[in-house]
Amino acid sequence: MAPTFATVDEYIASFPPEVQEILQRVREAIRSAVPDAQEKIRYNIAAVMIDPTHAIHFAGWKNHVGIYPVPPLEGELEEAIAPYRAAKDSANFPYARPIPYDLIAQVSAAVVARYS
Repeated sequence: MAPTFATVDEYIASFPPEVQEILQRVREAIRSAVPDAQEKIRYNIAAVMIDPTHAIHFAGWKNHVGIYPVPPLEGELEEAIAPYRAAKDSANFPYARPIPYDLIAQVSAAVVARYS
């Protein structure tokens, strides 16, 4: 049975140190778009709340970190995220490649703008 987590800090701490660092930086990138947002665990992964019903989720997996949702975006931002799309509304960033934290921040800002 998978462990359950009470806080985002507890969730991040459950990973190996090198993944913890990546998750922390992804968290910071997302929070740059929603600096005063509440954090919580939803669907047993980390979430940064945009409003009471919308959130940007991030999760560590065996070979990548994922962010959800990533709706269709406009122009150059869509082109930049396209190589990371794993499904219509998610993006996966392999640990084996440099994580584009600036891109994650830009995508997060676009998602926040959509729901604001």
